[in-house]
Amino acid sequence: MRAEIQNTVAKIQKSVALLKQRMDWETAPHRLEEFNAMIENPTLWDDPARAQKLMRDRQMLMDAVKTATSIETEMTDNIELIELGEMEEDEEVVADAENALKALAETAAEKELEALLDGEADGNDTFLEINAGAGGTEACDWASMLQRMYVRWAEKKGYTVELQFEEAGAEAGIKSCGYKISGPNAYGWLKSESGVHRLVRISPFGKGTRETSFASVWVYPVVDDNIEIEVNPADIRIDTYRSSGAGGQHVNTTDSAVRITHHPTGIVVTSSEKSQHQNRDIAMKALKSRLYQLELEKRSAAINEAHENKGSAGWGNQIRSYVLQPYQMVKDLRTNYETSDTQGVLDGDLDKFMAATLAMDVAGKSRADAQGD
Repeated sequence: MRAEIQNTVAKIQKSVALLKQRMDWETAPHRLEEFNAMIENPTLWDDPARAQKLMRDRQMLMDAVKTATSIETEMTDNIELIELGEMEEDEEVVADAENALKALAETAAEKELEALLDGEADGNDTFLEINAGAGGTEACDWASMLQRMYVRWAEKKGYTVELQFEEAGAEAGIKSCGYKISGPNAYGWLKSESGVHRLVRISPFGKGTRETSFASVWVYPVVDDNIEIEVNPADIRIDTYRSSGAGGQHVNTTDSAVRITHHPTGIVVTSSEKSQHQNRDIAMKALKSRLYQLELEKRSAAINEAHENKGSAGWGNQIRSYVLQPYQMVKDLRTNYETSDTQGVLDGDLDKFMAATLAMDVAGKSRADAQGD
């Protein structure tokens, strides 16, 4: 094989080695046997929360084993095709197999990054909130565009998306919304999206002028029930009120919506389901998750710096710019990763942005270092 292809194979092998190391490959079969035995226990679902976590952990391990095995198999198959093609002097077969190996190397690198999602809460489900910032109606419309973008991203991942609350804008779009997104590593992937997102475009509201709009995104992990987070009742205020959505599938009119304000931190969480009891439970879990996120931030200087830099949703605090006019460009200001496929991004193609930020974090680079590179 040519040296270039040998280097490609070496990259694939390195990625697979890391995948195996992360999952503790030698003990994986034994752990799967243990998972299967526990699942067959008739008392498993007596504790639904524990059962769901067990099922999720089992599926994650099965997926990791399948991924490593399939990459190795595909790599071996294509190496054999190249050797056979060279023996028979079939350049077309060799070229096709080489291209397949290059594509496989990219896939393996992405899976390698995913395997690095080993933070304390990376594997958890996540809450995602979007709030319109400076820009009035334009900002509310931009917030609704981000809402659509993240829902589409989550659906492409096969995640479960649950609307927690939504407040309509005065003329268009939304002032704010919140979702619970459930699936493997949901928080680990989405945590890099926390910050201010800036949009530049020609106004769609009849002005014909170029407008700049801002919206903030806030991501924090869903706290497992077995994680103890103490909330002093004296530190919170619980309000109930009538809430109405924007119509369609999100229409929601009820007198039982709940808002909890945590006075020491200023955190406010909201839930607008039909049952007031359900809303209290959801809002309290969200509050505990926010408090847990604050604790995670204290332990991680990188996360702390990111949130300090987030600031208000306005000039100077953005993490990513989406320019639709006078040219097409989405650029992350932390990693300098950019693309001209603005429509693809707004349709939920965010993995490369998230991977770039994750790679930067794994490398231990600061935002300034990454921008210097």
